[in-house]
Amino acid sequence: MQAVLFHTRPQEYANNKLPSVKIAGRAFRVSPVFQAYWQFAAERHLVFRRRLQETWPVTNDPILLKYKFTNAYRVLDRTSQYLIGEVIQKGDQTPVELFYRTLLFKLFNKIETWELLKRHFGEIRFASHRFEFIDHVLTDALLKKQRIYSGAYIMPSGGADGQTKKHRSHLRLLEMMIQEDVPKRLREAKSMEEAFRILLSYPMIGNFLAYQFVTDLNYSDLTDYSEREFVIPGPGALDGLKKCFPDMASCDAPELIRFMCDNQESLQMELGLRPVSLCGRPLQLIDCQNLFCETDKYARVAFPGIEGVSGRTRIKQSFRATGPLLSPVFPAKWGLDINKIQD
Repeated sequence: MQAVLFHTRPQEYANNKLPSVKIAGRAFRVSPVFQAYWQFAAERHLVFRRRLQETWPVTNDPILLKYKFTNAYRVLDRTSQYLIGEVIQKGDQTPVELFYRTLLFKLFNKIETWELLKRHFGEIRFASHRFEFIDHVLTDALLKKQRIYSGAYIMPSGGADGQTKKHRSHLRLLEMMIQEDVPKRLREAKSMEEAFRILLSYPMIGNFLAYQFVTDLNYSDLTDYSEREFVIPGPGALDGLKKCFPDMASCDAPELIRFMCDNQESLQMELGLRPVSLCGRPLQLIDCQNLFCETDKYARVAFPGIEGVSGRTRIKQSFRATGPLLSPVFPAKWGLDINKIQD
C-alpha cells in the first residue's frame, strides 16, 4: 500500500482541519499524534542507542526523561532480553523443554520469579517438573509479601472454578498444554496465526496473551514465523490508534498497524526523520503495535486534549535508569550483525 500524506500548516490542526492518509483507497484523518508516533519511535530508539554508548543525557525530551516507556523494538526490552539470553538460549533445545521454559517464564513475566525458581531447582526442566514443589516455593514467596507476577499486564485468575491461588491455575494450564502436545502442534503450524489460534483455544488465554506468547515462543527455534505476517492489537494500542486516527473503528486496527509497518520508511522520511533500524531490521508488526501503546501514554502528557478509547490520562511509571545496558542478544535465525547496532 502506498502512503500518501496530505500536508497542512500547524494552525490547521488547531482548527480541526486534519490531514489524512489514504489506505487501500480509504481516507483516514490523522491528528498531530500521528506525527508524534514517528517522532517518539525515532527518539526512543535514540535513547536506547545512547544508553548503550553511555552517552548522557540520553534525550532532551522532558516526557521521555520523566516517564518510563518501552523500547521501539520489543526485543530490546529488559524482559525480552532476559527471556532470550537466560531462558530460551540456556538449556535443552527440544520442543517440549523450549515451550515449558518459555511459558513458565512468561506466565509470570517477572525476572525475579524465574531467579527464585532457579535458586531452588537449579536447571528448570519439564522432565523434572513437580507441581507441588513449584507451588510450595511460589506460595511461600506470596506469604512473605513478595510479588511473583509482573505488573506489565494482568494475568487472568482462572475464575471461580480455578485453583485457590492464581499461580496454581497457571501451572495446571501449562501442564495441560504439554499433555495435549501443544509444543508439537505449534512446531507443525503453518503460520503465526495458526499458532496463535492454538494458544487462544486454552483457558485464561485471550487475544492479547496469545499474541504475546506466540511472539515470545517465536524467539526460539520452536517456530520460525515472520513478525510481518500477523498482528493482534492490544487495548493500549487501540488507544494509541484512536489518538492517531480519530475516525477509526476497532475493526480497522490491524489494517492501520500494517499500513504503518509497510510504509514506515516513506512515512518517516516524509516527516524528515531517519528511519528507525535495528542492525538493518525495520520495525515489525509487533513493534508498531507496541509503539501505538507507548504513543498513547506519551500523548496523555503531550496532547492531553486528544482522547483515545479508554480515557486514561496519567502515566503511572517514572523513568529510572537501572545502570548500563548489556550488549543485546537476538534470535540467531534473525541473522543480525551486532556490530551494526549503532548504525
